[in-house]
Amino acid sequence: MIELQHQDHIAIVTLSRPPANAFSLEGLQQLRQTILALNADAAVRALVITGSGSKFFCAGADLNTFANGDRAQALDMAQAFGAAFEALAESRLVTIAAINGYAMGGGLECALATDIRVAEQHAQLALPEAAVGLLPCGTGTQMLPALVGEGWAKRMILLGERVDAPTALRIGLVEEVVDSGQALTQALALAGRVSTQSPDSVQACKGLIHAARQGVPRAAALSQERERFMELFNRPNQREGVNAFLEKRKATWQ
Repeated sequence: MIELQHQDHIAIVTLSRPPANAFSLEGLQQLRQTILALNADAAVRALVITGSGSKFFCAGADLNTFANGDRAQALDMAQAFGAAFEALAESRLVTIAAINGYAMGGGLECALATDIRVAEQHAQLALPEAAVGLLPCGTGTQMLPALVGEGWAKRMILLGERVDAPTALRIGLVEEVVDSGQALTQALALAGRVSTQSPDSVQACKGLIHAARQGVPRAAALSQERERFMELFNRPNQREGVNAFLEKRKATWQ
């Protein structure tokens, strides 16, 4: 289900399971292992995730998995969803979702776990699990309110409301809307900017931003901010970055 390509410092993961790129247990496990491997590869700085084809980013779970009411099978899927998307959210990489079509259920949860989301103008986004007697179990009940607020999260989860790309942009669910067929191109352009940033700084900043989202008390977070700032002085990239700026040259990051 997972196709992996590399372009300079960028890894491109394509969800490929026709017709709707729905997740299987094996696909979720493969996604998690792929993310962990990329996270350990110092040459990779950014990760772009997209779906194959022009209609679906990902339709979420394959509902055939839950049709027989097998609790053990359901538990395996729930744990796999959580493990895959938590690994994605906690990755040191700058992660970008190129939403090229429908992002439904676990598909939207996958996008929610990334740092930045780019949607094509025809994309539709929803967490419709309650309509089939389920609930979002891949971090969706926690990630969605953090992005769009409690009201819109309740509209989407409790009422099953589907949002189009312009609405998603307006409520903060995605950061950019592009023409059909252009999500991957734009996501790669954004990912390309990562190479201009210090990898040490990016990793530290991402952790601090997530601390704010996770409700770390403000005083503690501000203390961590100053600590991370000083820690950068223990690494060569700090001196390289400052001197490259003063010398009007491109920095060479380690």
